[in-house]
Amino acid sequence: MKTKSFTVIIYKEEDMYIAECPEVGTIDQGETIEQAIANLKEATRLYLEECPLPDEISPRFVTSIEVSYA
Repeated sequence: MKTKSFTVIIYKEEDMYIAECPEVGTIDQGETIEQAIANLKEATRLYLEECPLPDEISPRFVTSIEVSYA
């Protein structure tokens, strides 16, 4: 069994938390952050069992920017 670390992006939409894994493309949701992450882990595990990733993937970096607009 392989184990890899992936990036998780979490945001809130209305009353649900959305969790995304950009390296794999999986997305899931939950009523809490913890539930959203647990659901994303399961969705990602199931996806990877059917569609394995190459041995090497580029890491993703998450940052923020400030933009001025009218």
